[in-house]
Amino acid sequence: MPPRQSGTLTEAELRIMNVLWVRGSGTVQEVLDSITQKPVLAYNSVLTTIRVLEKKGYLKHLKDGRAHVFTPLVGQEEATRSEIRHLVNRFFKNSHEQLVLNLLEDQGIEADEIGRLREMLASKDRGLGLKETALNETDLKDSSLRENDLGKNDRSASK
Repeated sequence: MPPRQSGTLTEAELRIMNVLWVRGSGTVQEVLDSITQKPVLAYNSVLTTIRVLEKKGYLKHLKDGRAHVFTPLVGQEEATRSEIRHLVNRFFKNSHEQLVLNLLEDQGIEADEIGRLREMLASKDRGLGLKETALNETDLKDSSLRENDLGKNDRSASK
């Protein structure tokens, strides 16, 4: 019994999809010629990977004479969101909050980035017409997303 194919993209699949997202479409040879990253792939490797992508529903092909021209069925943004959903599901038990907290704890965050995040959250809430937000300015000061929890010197918010 063959192993079940993953719905996510492997590194090789992503390299090929990146080419096709930029080009819009292409034959196996055109894709191969457009791949600039090392290691260089063999024609048969690109062909096999493209066939896998077609089975996964990422690509379709049209016959142009003897050649097949492959076109993405899934856009880059959609694929990115799908990969993030998979990551959140697999490692964070469907908790977007846990993903963000993990990123903040691992990478740290600058004060200007916190400001931009606050603006984005407020904008998102206004766009959805929410009366209250789960992460408003007050909640941010009292939550684990506080600036002082992120390595900042401002301890006044927690007192």
